[in-house]
Formats: sequence, C-alpha cells, structure tokens
Amino acid sequence: MVSGNGPNNKNRKGFLQIYRRSSVYVISVLILFVVIGLLTTVAPAYRISSETISDWTSEIESTSFLYLLAMENRAFKEAYPDDKALPDLPDTFFQMATSIKPNDPRSLLGKEIPGMSNFAYEIIVAGEGTNYTNLPIESSPPVDETLEDRKAVIGDSDKKQDSSENSSKDGQHSTGKKEVVFLYNTHNTESFLPHLPEVNDPDLAHHKKVNVTKISDYLAKKLEQNGIGTAVADENIMGILNDKGWEYWQAYSASRNVVQKAMSRNDDFKYIIDIHRDAQPRSETTTKINGNPYARIMFVVGGKYENYRENLILAKKLNELFKERYPGLSRGVIVKKGEGSNGVYNQDLSGNALLMEVGGVGNSLEELHRTADAVADVFSDYYWDAEKVSNPK
Repeated sequence: MVSGNGPNNKNRKGFLQIYRRSSVYVISVLILFVVIGLLTTVAPAYRISSETISDWTSEIESTSFLYLLAMENRAFKEAYPDDKALPDLPDTFFQMATSIKPNDPRSLLGKEIPGMSNFAYEIIVAGEGTNYTNLPIESSPPVDETLEDRKAVIGDSDKKQDSSENSSKDGQHSTGKKEVVFLYNTHNTESFLPHLPEVNDPDLAHHKKVNVTKISDYLAKKLEQNGIGTAVADENIMGILNDKGWEYWQAYSASRNVVQKAMSRNDDFKYIIDIHRDAQPRSETTTKINGNPYARIMFVVGGKYENYRENLILAKKLNELFKERYPGLSRGVIVKKGEGSNGVYNQDLSGNALLMEVGGVGNSLEELHRTADAVADVFSDYYWDAEKVSNPK
C-alpha cells in the first residue's frame, strides 16, 4: 500500500500551486491589457477623464493617500500628522467607489432628498446658535429674475452713510497709495426685503442697485479711513452671466475672471474678499449688541482645493477676534466641499481669500452698515498686527 504523502504526491501539489499562481498572474495581465485597450480605444466622450478621477478622490482625506504611500516607503510615515488617526482603509475604498461616507449619512441623503445638499457643510467653529439646521442657504433664481426692474426704497440715514467720506485720519498707519484689499460680489444683485416693498419671496430679493455691493462700497470707505487701501470690483456679474447665457451656478466662473484680472493689474492685493448675503430669515441673521441690531456674519471656506487650510486659518483668526470684540456677531466658520457645491469659491487664487456672508435677506442697510463698521474695526486691527509681524522694525 502506497502512502498519499509520498514524494510524487508532494511534487504534484507543488506543481498545481505554481500552475494556479501562474494562471492568476497571466489572467490578471490579460485583464489589465484588455482594460487598457478599452480605455485607449473607446470614444473620448466615454473615457474616464482626469476630472472624474478627481471627483472620486476629492472627498478623501489627503492623509489617507499619505498612509498608503507610507506602506511602501517608510519615509512618508514621518510626514504623517501626529494628531490624525490612521485611516480605515475599507471605509476609504468604499467611499472612493460610492462617494458615500460610511460615518456620515448626509453623503447619501444629500443625493436622494432635495435640499439636503445644503448640509454639505462642515462646521469648524460654531457661533452662538449655529447648527446644521441654520447654515447659509444659497438661492439660485434664474438669471433674468436677478436683473428684473424692481422698486427699491432707501432711507435718508442710509443715503448719508453711503456718502460718508473715506479719508484716513492724521497720524495713523497707512498703506499710502497701495490698495491691499480687493472686495467683490459674486452674487452682486443679492438684495434685502426691507428695501423691496413689492417683494415677499426671498428667492426674488434681487436688485440692480440696492444690493450687497452697497456693503462692499461702505466697507471699503471704512477700511480707507483706517489707512487700508481698498479697491471694489464694479463688474456686474449677473450681467455677465446674462450676456454669456450662463446659469446662476456659474457665477463663480464669471467672478473668477474678475478676480484674476484685478490681481494681474495689482500685485499689492493681499486680501481678496467676496461678500454675500444669506437667504436665511432675519431671526437667524440678526443679533443685538449694546441694544443695537446688527446683521450677523459667517465665514465660508471652500475645501475642494489643495491649500484651503491657509484660508481656513485666516477665517478662524478673524472669527476669534469677533468673538472677543463683538460677541454674538459671528455665526462661525464653516467649510463647504460636498458634492453639489462649488467648494472653491475662487479661494485657490490667494492664501488670504475670504467669503463672508454679511447679514441675510431680512436685514436692513442700517444694520448692515453697523456690521460693516465692526468688520472694518476688527479687520483693520488684524491687518496692522499682521503687518507688524511680517515687517518688524
């Protein structure tokens, strides 16, 4: 009787193992060539573009890729942040394949429930009363609606404030002839219900002249009074969209050209600020300080570009100053990078770019001007302190 564990049987098993492995390798190589062939021969319209791959990976934490590299090269392990937990690779691959975050139901609900894309924000610093139910709302009316002629009313006190002088005080810091701040309004026709007597629908609160550009103009004068040279864009972004036949959501593409041209003309611009107004109701965008009503502000940072943390740091620093000087005025700092959002907001053009929601659709110009005074006060202090640090004597 011959034993089943003899030399011939062992050789046969070894041969079968080698055969199976070789077969797997050969089949894998064949599949790889077939896939490459399909990708290179398929019509361009059906190929997987770099933009598609970017979309797949945009929501993945960059530290996950660093961790994968570290598995092959220990040198990358030294660069892994100490304060970051090691990624869960199955969750990461699942997220890449489905764009759904296993620990965040908003990533699924945002695709299935209308309006849930508004919850694609991440609250970094929550101001007083801020939560996921009252984050900024960006209405998207048809462009022609934003350019409709509507009746607007402005009080005498608002007219006087608009016409105030912007000369700086004697003996204070000054940037001289340099303009170091650039203000613009991507949604330049966003207006306010208190000044539109014939409008009740917040989505239709748009006006060609009485709008957020008045905040920018007023803020620029106040910054100039504090010695900070400031320029304000005068381009009509909604008009550009209308001329090009673009949709409302393409406004950031139009304003991007405005910002790039401004930066190419002036190398001195250090801060780029896009001013909006929220579509949330007055109850969410108003607070009282020393008995006076103020329009609240919120900092929105896009998170879909490489160096967004630079702008996030700036927003957090300013938010802290507001918390100290004007408690309750800031609604906080949020990052928006979810699916369905722009996620860049032209902030990739500068490490000192801000998007500020100033007030809401229910605020008056008097309240907005009061807030602009506070913004000029806080920002000016921050600016001159930063100048001392960067240019010590």
